[in-house]
Amino acid sequence: MERHSAGVIDRREPGRLSPCVCSTLRMVSRAVTQLYDDILRPSGLRVTQFSILATIARRGEANLRQLEHALVIDQTTLTRSVNLLERDRVIERVPNPDGRVKAMRLTGKGKRLLDVARPLWAQAQDRVLRELGQPAWGDAQRRLARLLHVAVVKRRLHRDRRRKLSGR
Repeated sequence: MERHSAGVIDRREPGRLSPCVCSTLRMVSRAVTQLYDDILRPSGLRVTQFSILATIARRGEANLRQLEHALVIDQTTLTRSVNLLERDRVIERVPNPDGRVKAMRLTGKGKRLLDVARPLWAQAQDRVLRELGQPAWGDAQRRLARLLHVAVVKRRLHRDRRRKLSGR
């Protein structure tokens, strides 16, 4: 047996995961993230940065709130990543009449980086889908979408209901 940050993994029983939904999802997420990061390494991007750049590229420009919702990422983590991308001149702020809105777009360097990273991302995606199988991934996506709904939408409704009751 081997100790892992999410618990004990029994190598004799591959596929045996924790009964804890959170621990299992975090373990799988870390492993998949590492795989994508390894393959993306030649681009100089991590998969989290790639996701931010790809989302901005898809939209043309995006503000922090749009990125938070699109990527389901907390503001602190997103702000840290955005600041690093801005520091490296991969993204730039878009002038906005409302100074509170922090919209961004890709710079020329950001577009070039994304062009290098996209085929690497496709390699990672193909590797996972080849092993997992497209039908299994389709099924997993449907189940994960339901889980996301439970974790995000229901949590927001519960939080909003509590605020209403407390008069805030």
